[in-house]
Amino acid sequence: MPTLPPEQDIVKIATLRDTASLRQRMAALGIDIPVDDAIKTSATSPLAAPMRIGSVTVGNRWAIHPMEGWDATTDGHPNELVARRWRRFGQSGAKLLWGLEAMAVVPEGRANPNQLILREDTIGEIVATAGQMLDAHKERFGTTSDLLWGVQLTHSGRFCRPNEKTRLEPRVAYRHPILDRKFQVTSDAAVFTDDELKRLVEKFVSVAVMCEREGIPFVDVKQCHGYLLHEFLSARTRPGPYGGESLENRTRLAREIIQGIQQAAPRLIIGVRLSAFDLVPHRPDPAKSRPGAPGSGIPEDCSACLPYRHGFGVNPNNPTEFDLTEPIEYIKLLQSWGVAMVNITCGSPYYNPHIQRPAFIPPSDGYQLIRDPLNEVARIIHATQTLKQAVPEMPIVSTGLSYLQDYLPQVAQALVENKWTDMVGMGRMVLSYPGMIADSLETGKLQTRAICRTLSDCTTARETAWSPAATR
Repeated sequence: MPTLPPEQDIVKIATLRDTASLRQRMAALGIDIPVDDAIKTSATSPLAAPMRIGSVTVGNRWAIHPMEGWDATTDGHPNELVARRWRRFGQSGAKLLWGLEAMAVVPEGRANPNQLILREDTIGEIVATAGQMLDAHKERFGTTSDLLWGVQLTHSGRFCRPNEKTRLEPRVAYRHPILDRKFQVTSDAAVFTDDELKRLVEKFVSVAVMCEREGIPFVDVKQCHGYLLHEFLSARTRPGPYGGESLENRTRLAREIIQGIQQAAPRLIIGVRLSAFDLVPHRPDPAKSRPGAPGSGIPEDCSACLPYRHGFGVNPNNPTEFDLTEPIEYIKLLQSWGVAMVNITCGSPYYNPHIQRPAFIPPSDGYQLIRDPLNEVARIIHATQTLKQAVPEMPIVSTGLSYLQDYLPQVAQALVENKWTDMVGMGRMVLSYPGMIADSLETGKLQTRAICRTLSDCTTARETAWSPAATR
């Protein structure tokens, strides 16, 4: 992917007048992404076409990614803040509500002390809250028969903060030469033992059985963003049956969980949200940093650990580049195990946020822009295209499009039309503008004041300009 020349300014998407201007901007950057001239409504849009996922015919090609608000109760129960967010998901018009949000299978596996926990004492409230979402969808769109929803099963691994938001309590797959320093892993005591993993498999399966019993149709076995199951995909330095150079070993934990769920809860549809590639962790450039203003992102020094054996989908000889050889092989394995769909993301917001969340203003705990974020959008789009072409039978959901802002629907429909992906998912855009999907399909017009401008503040918003009535 081309880098941004130092003398070239980064152009705000909102300043581009039309799709012709967007094409010109992409051409200047050497980017090739399909984009339609106008938003197509349901009568002609490929995004309005149904798609079969497992036993369900999903009503359109829009999905909403799982996003927790760190706003459940400290004992893992949903509350009104969770319910409001889920109701808005239901009113959005998306027919695939992917995992709603990450839910821990064990309390100590939470990424924050306000994360939902899947337990016997919480499952009833979680399902009842999802019921509000389903009611909101039915009221707005007339039926839920073509809607697929579920929960995302997770253990946060290296990023566990189950008791205090400021205190890490990491559990890891292996010792990492760069991330251990960053995330306070100081001894082998943080590394899961094989026996602990066997018990964790049992926990994932028992939680899935509980979900099936309560009528939840779909579970996502989360393998992305540096969380535990994603980290095991790169556990080359771990000895024993769950690590080493063999991809079979590094995927063993996920396979035991997925196949265990299939045997114990056969009615559940299983998906995987997958970080299909990673890059070496990045940090602010100290030469360009000043108090309160981090510098632009640069790769961590990994010269002492080349070839790089600590990432999944990474070029080991140049870990600033991805290599999709293993991810393609892994998606084929997921298909052979009966996984119904894969949601493609990349990297981790904890150590390289620019690659999966392109933003005009980066997160405050990250680093400044490395290059025009359109390059990052193009990278994940083209990686998804490559994966889809390599495993055409696997339904694929794409991600990373919010930075396109006013032109998200025009690109999304072109990606589906050109078979670069099967479905298009939205994350932070839905937090500021839940009605984008319905507006685009029904009227072909967007409410520009509600569009997320990728200022990395959207997850702190309590109210938005959008209301469901505005999309009627």
